[in-house]
Amino acid sequence: MMKLWLGFMLLFSSLVQASELPLVQKQQLELAHFTTQSGVVLKQVKVGWEAYGSLNADKSNVILITHYFSGTSHAAGKYRTTDAAAGYWDSIIGPGKAIDTNQFYVLSVDSLVNLNAFSPDVITTGPASVNPDTGKPYGLTFPVVTIRDFVEVQKALLDRLGIEKLYAVIGPSMGSFQAIEWAVSYPEKVERLMPVIGTAYIDSFNAVRLERWAQPIKQDPAWNKGAYPLTQQPAGLTRALAYVIQDALHPDLFNQSYPAPALDKAIHLAIQAELPAWSQLMNAAKQRSAHMDANSLLYLVRASQLWRAGMGDNWQQKLSGVKAKTLWLPATGDLLLTPAMAKHSKAQMQDAGYEEIAGQAGHLDGLLNIQSKAEQIRQFLAQ
Repeated sequence: MMKLWLGFMLLFSSLVQASELPLVQKQQLELAHFTTQSGVVLKQVKVGWEAYGSLNADKSNVILITHYFSGTSHAAGKYRTTDAAAGYWDSIIGPGKAIDTNQFYVLSVDSLVNLNAFSPDVITTGPASVNPDTGKPYGLTFPVVTIRDFVEVQKALLDRLGIEKLYAVIGPSMGSFQAIEWAVSYPEKVERLMPVIGTAYIDSFNAVRLERWAQPIKQDPAWNKGAYPLTQQPAGLTRALAYVIQDALHPDLFNQSYPAPALDKAIHLAIQAELPAWSQLMNAAKQRSAHMDANSLLYLVRASQLWRAGMGDNWQQKLSGVKAKTLWLPATGDLLLTPAMAKHSKAQMQDAGYEEIAGQAGHLDGLLNIQSKAEQIRQFLAQ
């Protein structure tokens, strides 16, 4: 059970037991109309957002945190005193921390098509939402959305709040895509950029790896081409999440967390016997899937597959036009979005900084070991 618990918590929790921030309040942005990059007009778009710290008089102290693939806007603090853990980056966001809420007003927004569509602490619009024109869930009639669409929803919130510039945009993994797209699309608005465990592009190899996350859902008959009852999620969602967990970890930590095949007697005797490591991985994924939506995972996969800085073929040229001071923070052991991808992205920019996050967790070091770069983050924000 401890190994199961470790695998589960490594992917989906910051392991933070307490926070120095006051209790966090989830707020809602509602847009009467939102036009996607594909030209589809959505009505009554709702997303959640939260903030830490105070906005100064001239609104010049705003840092936007953009979240990762399976994440939410809950970057720091707790909603309730009884919450088991604080937000995923609570170790670096708060009073006196690297992202100091005594100095900065820190914002984060739930993405469109958020994977955690049924969480009581998430507000999102996606395939599980009710189409106001039909009174039924969108399902696959929801339009394909892109990283740029996520950014435009965030910009709509900033416009609503009267915020014209961002002191910094910082995000891990898929959040790095959004942070980069901010700096590419609005170079005059973004003063600092920090992509963590990120890249400015997804190539064919990684697009196919992402498709491996989608296929267990698409191949599940219960998916029914996206027309499943929302209260009966297809089993393929659990299998997809199991692949997400494995891909996000480094073999060193994975092998410590899950049992070696040679130790199990049953698999020596029967071909139908399951690997204990696979069973535990599936159990961990099943526990997490309770508030998740299968179609939403497919939409997030597609948004990630389509990722190129500037959303065009010449991402290198778009990246070279970024004006923001930039610090790349890949994880040394990341086998998902590798340091090589970060280096290749950085090479298209002038005078960008680069530091690697050490650790055993692979891609997840960008969440679990971010505290190790607290001083570098603090110094970068002071520039």
